[in-house]
Amino acid sequence: MFRFFENLVDPYVPYDEKDTPPSRLLPFLLDYAQPFKRVFVYAALMSVVVASIEIGLIWAMGWVVDILAGDPAEVWDSYGGWLIALALFILFLRPALQALDVLLLNNTILPNFGTLIRWRAHKHVLRQSVGWFENDFAGRIANRIMQTPPAAGEAVFQVFDAITFSIAYVVGALVLLGQADPRLAIPLVGWLFLYGALVVWTVKRVGPASQAASDARSEVTGRVVDSYTNIHSVKMFAHNDTELTYAKDAIENTRRTFQYEMRLFTIMDVVLVTLNGLLIVAVVGWAFWLWMQGQASVGVVAAATALTLRLNAMTGWIMWALTSFFRQLGVVAEGMETIAQPITLVDQPNAKPLKLSTGKIEIQSLTHHYGRDTGGLDDITLTIEPGEKVGLVGRSGAGKSTLVKLLLRFYDAEQGRILIDGQDISHVTQDSLRLAIGMVQQDSSLLHRSVRDNILYGRPSATKDELIAATRQAQAHEFILNLQDPQGRTGYDAQVGERGVKLSGGQRQRVTLARVILKDAPILLLDEATSALDSEVEAAIQDTLYGMMEGKTVIAIAHRLSTIAHMDRILVLDHGSIVEQGSHDALLAKGGLYAGFWARQSGGFLDPDTKAAE
Repeated sequence: MFRFFENLVDPYVPYDEKDTPPSRLLPFLLDYAQPFKRVFVYAALMSVVVASIEIGLIWAMGWVVDILAGDPAEVWDSYGGWLIALALFILFLRPALQALDVLLLNNTILPNFGTLIRWRAHKHVLRQSVGWFENDFAGRIANRIMQTPPAAGEAVFQVFDAITFSIAYVVGALVLLGQADPRLAIPLVGWLFLYGALVVWTVKRVGPASQAASDARSEVTGRVVDSYTNIHSVKMFAHNDTELTYAKDAIENTRRTFQYEMRLFTIMDVVLVTLNGLLIVAVVGWAFWLWMQGQASVGVVAAATALTLRLNAMTGWIMWALTSFFRQLGVVAEGMETIAQPITLVDQPNAKPLKLSTGKIEIQSLTHHYGRDTGGLDDITLTIEPGEKVGLVGRSGAGKSTLVKLLLRFYDAEQGRILIDGQDISHVTQDSLRLAIGMVQQDSSLLHRSVRDNILYGRPSATKDELIAATRQAQAHEFILNLQDPQGRTGYDAQVGERGVKLSGGQRQRVTLARVILKDAPILLLDEATSALDSEVEAAIQDTLYGMMEGKTVIAIAHRLSTIAHMDRILVLDHGSIVEQGSHDALLAKGGLYAGFWARQSGGFLDPDTKAAE
């Protein structure tokens, strides 16, 4: 039975992905709710049925009180069958209908609606560009991905568990009192007006207050995760106090926003108790007066009393449900600031996979300044022939990394274009482009998974023999066999920790090299590929790198000029432009910027801030 209701909606059902999701709250939720439309209708109907049953039971109790005024034997003879039917309804049919209601809410909607939102939100965020992630805290993004789905699920739950139920219940109460004596409905209508005013006052303030509190919590998460992620820097510079102060500012802001939210609930509770007292006195007092005048039966008084006491108990729950509903909507609205942002770096509508033949790269009038006036690249034109090995040299900020990021299409160029084998990379699919490029970065961070998982990231379909061959080529196999993590996993099964912190810098770099070797892409990008290695390992790895380069088009960034001295051609970038190019010997003979770098380097390492000789 549970499995049937749990499987009524598939949270992973295929859907049309939108580059620009709805930016307003209701359309945003309705867009996610499409697979649940039928279930929502059933849940609303069941909520009305359950409320009607509750009202019916109160009417039935008033009827029982009225018939008890007669002789017991006559009562049983006249109403025994009805009383048995009422008992059977309460014992069997009412629980079955209640079970259907809660199964739809608890087993169909709550688990699946939140899962659907989290899955689609994560999928949407993963499609964002590298630049998008660089502009926010990873912790805050993750927090919003985690907070928004349960908040949306709770909001939907309150719609059917409380809001629909309470509306149906109040309508039923008006009908019940109106049938007993229309005048009994008058105080209830007056109370409803005052109660509605309190609801409006509360929800107008709770929604914004909740969004502010949620945003403050996300800020705390972002700052705390930032400290933990960079714990080595925190400890190395002895900045525990600085990080505590940095977090305390956000934590204090969270406390203030939460305090304001709680003030609203305190005011609401006090006013609500006063209104409920007014309801009880007005309705029960009026029913009692009508009974004294002979215009109402004891059953009517009993039903009116039961109804008002039930409403008194419900109003706090309804108010809590309403405020919870708007509070959760506030959390969703805050989460939308991340998960409803449009995808700005997208494939063209008719983008085709990149067809790689020779690996020729053509860069035509390429300009990119990240929307600023300075930095980046300025009108670069360059052709890299198939199989050519090119080194990039320049001071920090010269544009080397920008060129690599544009080649990978982490950003769309502001002007100009890049062609690979005659195909504009902005017109091919991003995945096919990046599958054709292998890259070893200076920051060799790894996934918090096993060594095997990290290496197979280069080519998940690789065999065990291919995996080991790649690690041997990267001089990594021997140290991997000796690894053991705190859980006792060894070798290739050992976990490397967040960003690979359990490995040394050289070990991380060799695992990264193994991953790229396994990928075996026809275009190879090297960004300080041996910077984390000691001299002995670097000497061994150099042969590996040259082997990797064989038959590939290579672009290598290096500050250690000795690592690129044997490249076919070296490009010298300065202030976003190519100012020199040629072989190592030709550039030394020229006596320009490269020669100045070479003369001033220590141990073959370029000081990127050194001023070149005129």
